[in-house]
Amino acid sequence: MQANDAQTLVLCVLADGPLHGYAINTAIEELVGERLGPGSLYGALSRLEAKQLIEPAEEQGRQRPVRLTPKGRQVLEQELRSMAKVARAGLRSLGVSPA
Repeated sequence: MQANDAQTLVLCVLADGPLHGYAINTAIEELVGERLGPGSLYGALSRLEAKQLIEPAEEQGRQRPVRLTPKGRQVLEQELRSMAKVARAGLRSLGVSPA
């Protein structure tokens, strides 16, 4: 996965707790300044559920919230650590101090 990958973005915003589709997209917009298209968002949700990285949470009326599974938390942590390592190396190569 990549930093701007829809699946990574969904996992990141779900790390704070269960959300439904619209709330996931709103949180992603707050994080990266852009919303995912419906196909990207719901495709990512389907793939993540198929991989057992997310699961349905208790429904709230018409909304269908999802949450990270323990496996999803583990995969997200590994991905973020890997991305951080690449970012540090790239910034060093550019002569820029990592934040």
